[in-house]
Amino acid sequence: MADGANAILVRRRRREQTGRPGTARTARGNRPLAVVAAVFTLAQLVLVRPVLGLGWDEIVYVSQVTPHTPAAFFSAPRSRGVSLLVAPVASWSSSVPLLRVYLALLSGLALYLALRAWRGLFPTRVLVVGGAFFASLWVTLFYGPQAMPNYWVAIGALITVGCFLRARADHSARAALWGVAAGAALMAWMRPTDAVYVAVPLLVLALLRRHGRLLLALTAGLAAGAVDWVVEAYADHGGLGQRLSEASRIQGGLGWQIAVDDQLRSLGGRALCRPCTGSMPHPLVTAWWFVLPVLAALGLVVAVRARRPSRTVVPLACATTAALPYLFMIGYAAPRFLQPAYALLAIPVADALWHLVRTPRGTWRPLAAALVALGLAGHLAVQLAVLQGAVARNTESRRDWDRTAGALHRLGVRPPCLLTGHEAIPIGYYTGCSSGATSGHNENTTVAEILRTADRLPVAHISPAGGTPPRYARTWPVHRISNLDVRVAPAT
Repeated sequence: MADGANAILVRRRRREQTGRPGTARTARGNRPLAVVAAVFTLAQLVLVRPVLGLGWDEIVYVSQVTPHTPAAFFSAPRSRGVSLLVAPVASWSSSVPLLRVYLALLSGLALYLALRAWRGLFPTRVLVVGGAFFASLWVTLFYGPQAMPNYWVAIGALITVGCFLRARADHSARAALWGVAAGAALMAWMRPTDAVYVAVPLLVLALLRRHGRLLLALTAGLAAGAVDWVVEAYADHGGLGQRLSEASRIQGGLGWQIAVDDQLRSLGGRALCRPCTGSMPHPLVTAWWFVLPVLAALGLVVAVRARRPSRTVVPLACATTAALPYLFMIGYAAPRFLQPAYALLAIPVADALWHLVRTPRGTWRPLAAALVALGLAGHLAVQLAVLQGAVARNTESRRDWDRTAGALHRLGVRPPCLLTGHEAIPIGYYTGCSSGATSGHNENTTVAEILRTADRLPVAHISPAGGTPPRYARTWPVHRISNLDVRVAPAT
């Protein structure tokens, strides 16, 4: 009996001894990924700065869970994921810097976990470069600490695709199956339609190869993330089909519409390009956008030659389906729309860059490394310059809303109150008022309701200076605030 116990102890010690090197290697491999995530978090706090006020879309999401201001109108395309994401802070604090710090820390942690999902599929050096490339894009740095859904769809896409490939390679990897479900749920939680576009190649592959467990994990994750959106469709929009139709109308009608040039114009730092007019940014600003597909194609060639094509083909296919609707199906652009595609392209592109550096022999290798390093340094400089301009413009526009709110307070428009007209949603949030619209994408009230409200609360209509007000506000006293005409309903 003693001999048996000793044998068990010996076997246990052997397992522990053989397990330690693997654990140590895993820790060493995760450390560079953690460094990338930490630098990304720090860069957000330094370059974007926590004092940046809330933007229009952020106001819609945050106002749903904060008790400090009335909830803004929540249109059909939006999903509640972002509101729930910010609820741990916004539900008890109105501090924007605190919310920014929370989101920056959370986005850095999410990037680390997303890159870890690809461990074993590519060398750590590839994941480090891929993560650094995605994290250094101005659009990633700008939206990482913001209450917006697209970055989180990108993180969900990275987790889903990485865990999908790991589960295919190792059928006993239960953790990878849970990762597929979690990543898919995160995507659908944030933007259900984007989640479906990302998942199409995975669903097709799982069906064709009869990966039953993978198919179940993927569909279960998508369903779990989208269930709230679907329930809300039947509760508030007349059904799922009606909500999809309404969302399409708000987005200008989904169909064959080439928006490639719009996306190029938005690369200069425009948060929203609708309508997308004006000149193209400098070629140095858009050059990386044309280099990206070339490097992705090279990454595919490298993967085929190395006899591991699926690890590159699958993320490239998902990136393509994620980008298609925003390049060819809507009539406007915003750079954040393509974040999931950029995230999925980042790893094949990083694989191609390492191939360019390591393949040449002799004296050519240092030259290749120097050229790649020079190109990446130039790319980073351009991204930081665009980020600086985007932060400056958005900071000033949000300060304008705050100044307008202060002027409205001096005119007697104080909570509880109602604002209508031009930029009523963001100005209303900064003023502490509800916002109303009798037409357009945010229609949520009627003229009769506005007039009834004016009998008991302060009500103001905002229009650009010299603009024509609606009939119900034409007789209200007009006040000039900056470049706005504000008509305040006479107190009853």
